[in-house]
Amino acid sequence: MTKNFNLIGIFSLIFAMFIWGSSFVALKIAMQDLGEFTVLFFRMFIASLCFVYFIKRFSKYSFEKSDIKYMLMLCIFEPSLYFIFEIKALTYTSVSQAGMITSLMPIITAMGAGYFLKELVSRQLLFGSVIAMIGAIWLSVQGSVTFGAPNPMLGNFLELCAMVCGAAYTILARHLIEKYPALFITAIQAFAGAIFFFPFFIYEYMTRDINFTQNSVLSLIYLGVVVTLAGYGLYNYALTKIEASKAAMYINLIPIFTMILAFFILKEELSVEELIASATILSGVIISQVSVKRFRRKRKIA
Repeated sequence: MTKNFNLIGIFSLIFAMFIWGSSFVALKIAMQDLGEFTVLFFRMFIASLCFVYFIKRFSKYSFEKSDIKYMLMLCIFEPSLYFIFEIKALTYTSVSQAGMITSLMPIITAMGAGYFLKELVSRQLLFGSVIAMIGAIWLSVQGSVTFGAPNPMLGNFLELCAMVCGAAYTILARHLIEKYPALFITAIQAFAGAIFFFPFFIYEYMTRDINFTQNSVLSLIYLGVVVTLAGYGLYNYALTKIEASKAAMYINLIPIFTMILAFFILKEELSVEELIASATILSGVIISQVSVKRFRRKRKIA
């Protein structure tokens, strides 16, 4: 019975990573007809509508004053700064390269947790981090300038900034998740994001042409409902079947799914150098993840 539950958890994680990987493609499609902040606002607004159903349940939670500042910081890092960096990154780099940069997030999170949460960090984790970072720099340098990626180096740097914000969000969420359900934290992000991006959307709507085409509207609905609600729902469900440390390893599937979808849907071409750089990033991530598991075993034995 346990194996069946674990298999369900594994498939849930894989499908969640596929959905999150597809978000880069959906963002790129939506941004072909809409402004960046218009996409961000409607993504958060549509996601907020999905959480309206849970408002009665959320109203039963009691808040501590000390947690409000953490919730505020959480919303500033993600979705506010995170999505600004990410959507700006996609205006300068390709979907496949941006997807590969996301593989650095588990490493950045581990480093941040070691500093702020005083979690022990192994030497192999540091070694894997250096390899992955070298791969990310190589990927940025090898990125070719195209119509859809006019400045890959700048775009990849902005995506890296988004990953730093995502890591900060994860560290704050670890603190809050002990008191509040993950669904509640996700809902707060959605409502806060809709409020934060609304003025930007109004300004963009008044100053530039906004064209709501069928593809852009479908992409917005997909981002708001499938990526936010279904993606996080599957991930949270998987956490009830699989340990969080093991579930985090599946984040490394996101860039692989992103590259595959970008190749087939957006017809993005991948050079041999980009593939080698991507493999370098993944190898560094794998080394860091394996080291964490071994290091934990040594701590248990000690």
